[in-house]
Amino acid sequence: QVQLVESGGGLVQPGGSLRLSCAASGSIFSNNAMGWYRQAPGKQRELVATIASSGVINYADSVKGRFTISRDNAKNTVYLQMNSLKPEDTDVYYCYYWRAGVTYWGKGTLVTVSS
Repeated sequence: QVQLVESGGGLVQPGGSLRLSCAASGSIFSNNAMGWYRQAPGKQRELVATIASSGVINYADSVKGRFTISRDNAKNTVYLQMNSLKPEDTDVYYCYYWRAGVTYWGKGTLVTVSS
């Protein structure tokens, strides 16, 4: 089993920054895919940023140049540095970990961008 715990969400003003963390525990292999999705009420979950097992990084067009995903394999933790935040970035952010055809999800952390 895999457990994912997100942290770092909160309230921030437009233009501000937040750093999300996701700590993985359990049956973890450090080179498996991890990343972040987000979801607003009544909407589909959408990709934000991912790190593939190959190390290739992908971002949603809406966050390119503002968000940076990184990973600390020694700590089994993935991070999402979010800069220049906009009100439309307000969502619940979910961490995921992929292994052997199964996607594991954290419970999510709320990010609210508002003045």
